[in-house]
Amino acid sequence: MRMISAGDIDRVLTFSGLVETLRTAFRDGAVQPVRHHHTIERPDGAASTLLLMPAWSDLNAAGTSDNSHIGIKIVTVSPDNNQRGLPAVMGQYFLLDGKTGEPQALIDGQRLTQWRTACASALAASYLAREDASELLIVGAGALAPFLARAHSAVRPIKRIRIWNRTPANAEKVAAALSADGMNAQPVSDLDAEIGAADIVSSATISTDPLIRGALLREGTHVDLVGGFTPTMREADDAAITRARVFVDTRAGATKEAGDIVQPLASGILTSEAIVADLHELARGEKSGRQSAEEITLFKSVGAALEDLAAGIEVFRLSAG
Repeated sequence: MRMISAGDIDRVLTFSGLVETLRTAFRDGAVQPVRHHHTIERPDGAASTLLLMPAWSDLNAAGTSDNSHIGIKIVTVSPDNNQRGLPAVMGQYFLLDGKTGEPQALIDGQRLTQWRTACASALAASYLAREDASELLIVGAGALAPFLARAHSAVRPIKRIRIWNRTPANAEKVAAALSADGMNAQPVSDLDAEIGAADIVSSATISTDPLIRGALLREGTHVDLVGGFTPTMREADDAAITRARVFVDTRAGATKEAGDIVQPLASGILTSEAIVADLHELARGEKSGRQSAEEITLFKSVGAALEDLAAGIEVFRLSAG
């Protein structure tokens, strides 16, 4: 069994390449049960979340078992890890042969998640953001922030990147790292002003109070909501939902797990029928994405096991050489 580190992943993947890998994966499909959520209570009153995300090649759709795979991601989310100087999300990805079940690779789950999450957002943006979108606002300065900046820049002509975070020093670190790579990135302090100036707003936080105010969005903006993964988390307010055409990564996941979708559905602000499409429908050409330069689009992702499987297979394939 091969051990694949974060550095190995960084060496073999490209953002534009993984976006296309995910496009193919959503078009072709895979078997992906809704992920398992388990709350791990702790004596100090805090809690962690254990996530299990299995997926395997859809042999019925493919018509063959050649090169089939089984994968499962095991993830823990501990929101207070930042106080310990540790990432909030930790995990490993286990890849197996689809015919025999033989273990093939143990892949760094944190890095794989960062790559596939950012590239799924970029895949959505390739359908939903204006083709001339050049102003990118990243809300949140966690480990995912630089990946989102690079992934969106791989599909749209991004000229300026602004980073906002509740803790300004963290935004400064992300902006400095991106600038060191030659990107035009700066930390910002006035979130509301930046929301109104952005072409793409990409939010990756675990906030339970909306940060993205829909009333501030200008025409033509694309909103990318990445962070919230439980029904109690919320990154955008009702006005953002009502002003936008709404898209999701998967209907099954987003309508059960994402507070940005679950809460508006419960209040009647949003109906299931008003969710225009998921990534499967966009990738297959069954539904259309952006229809005009003026409309506001909103994409909510909670993560799909199909994304991990496709990215894991790609890393395994590319690292073989």
